[in-house]
Amino acid sequence: MLLQPIRFICLASVLLMTGCAQFNPGFGGGFSNNYSDPYARSDYEELLTFGDNMAHMSASSRADVCRTLVRRQKGSRDPGIQLHLMVGRLLSDSCGSISKVLRGVETVPLTDSRLQRFVSINTEALKRMNSGSRRSSGSVDSRPKKAQTVYEPNDSKGSRKDENRLLREKLEAIRSMEKQMDESESADEN
Repeated sequence: MLLQPIRFICLASVLLMTGCAQFNPGFGGGFSNNYSDPYARSDYEELLTFGDNMAHMSASSRADVCRTLVRRQKGSRDPGIQLHLMVGRLLSDSCGSISKVLRGVETVPLTDSRLQRFVSINTEALKRMNSGSRRSSGSVDSRPKKAQTVYEPNDSKGSRKDENRLLREKLEAIRSMEKQMDESESADEN
């Protein structure tokens, strides 16, 4: 009963924080063109921040964010939305099918070398997730499975802990790569 308002508050906070990041008082009267869509930004730092924020959300809040992204993707092929879906799909099944996400990311023009590396890492992780899910679903049952719901009463706490640990390890690996890239860029500048 009390959880529903808390989820709404958490989701609203994330959306407000992301939306406020779009506000730039020094640009054309105070608002950028992308102010109405907090997920339109497609820069490296925004995507890392978004991934970090999602990693700290509950599963239901992640699902809410993913549903918002999927709805916005249907109305627009904005590169920022495609890239946010890619990051979101690493953390939640609610961000759509991996193959659709990968097709959307393929259309995104990438000019920043850090963003190119970030996208290639995440693309490979999604491909591995997709091939792993095909292998496991083919060995158990040949019928297509229904999409998983946010609440899974049969899911053991141990498997969720393992999943959370793996996600933390992936996030740490991405942070480590970012640090290495920053160090290599500063070495190149010197």
